[in-house]
Amino acid sequence: MKQTLTSPNGTPASRLAFGTMQFGGRADETASRAMFEACLAGGINHFDTAHVYTDGASETLLGRFACDHRDDLIIATKAGYTGGSGAENILTSSAESRQRLGMDTLDVLYLHRFDPDTDPRETFDTFATLKARGHVRHIGLSNYAAWQVVKAAGVAAEFDLDIAVIQPMYNLAKRQAEVEILPMADDLGILVAPYSPLGGGLLTGKYAAGGTGRLTEDHRYAARYDQQAMRDAAAGLSALAREMGVDAATLAVAWVAAHPTGPSPIISARSAAQLAPSLAAKSYTMDAETYARVSALSPTPPPATDRLEEQT
Repeated sequence: MKQTLTSPNGTPASRLAFGTMQFGGRADETASRAMFEACLAGGINHFDTAHVYTDGASETLLGRFACDHRDDLIIATKAGYTGGSGAENILTSSAESRQRLGMDTLDVLYLHRFDPDTDPRETFDTFATLKARGHVRHIGLSNYAAWQVVKAAGVAAEFDLDIAVIQPMYNLAKRQAEVEILPMADDLGILVAPYSPLGGGLLTGKYAAGGTGRLTEDHRYAARYDQQAMRDAAAGLSALAREMGVDAATLAVAWVAAHPTGPSPIISARSAAQLAPSLAAKSYTMDAETYARVSALSPTPPPATDRLEEQT
């Protein structure tokens, strides 16, 4: 059975999650609060942050906004992006995150990325300690390959722990997760909360119109989406959205959510106005024909065995 995240009062996780990476950075406190309130009004109760986001401002602001709604919300953060996944770093990082958030318990604590240099038994022994202390309810993994998730799940089981949720990159321009990550998680009953459903804004069509954002401001994102096929997919999505009278961002997010394995995309933005089209995907019903038309805009990745003749 697939994991189901719930808030402290037992409310199931919303179909979409909201990522607060912009809180305290590209979004000031006023803009951040407006997005938080828009999410609540739109039925989102799953909020994601990380120890490294905006030098701690993201966690601090999220904690400030969430305090009056704590029992209704699922609050997830991440540790180990820097400093590795050793016991000392995980304990220190998670303690700082709880302090910033003003929360005794983290609903989800992710390992932010795979650490090849630390014995995973040390890592999951630490998670077992945090869980026993009541500091962490669920364990997540972010930016892990499928084999790394399976390895981690095996070690976690030695400590009577399981992996509740994983966070891969997944969008119409970046479909590698379809090959092994999504089917692996579905088979193991792990919830998938993919990030970047808009491809750094590429799939909104704003860059083709001369707009600015991560792809123009961050060299990592520029390199990540620097392929003509990706730009062609974005152009095709914009054309389809105009034909259908729907915002391209709504289609992009709804397409991720419509994958047969049932992922819960993490949406984000710099302002409530920018957030609105992504938030609209929560109530958008994508039928099979539309899903197929959107899927056809980018190449389906080859199967893990690379036997293209077996692809249907």
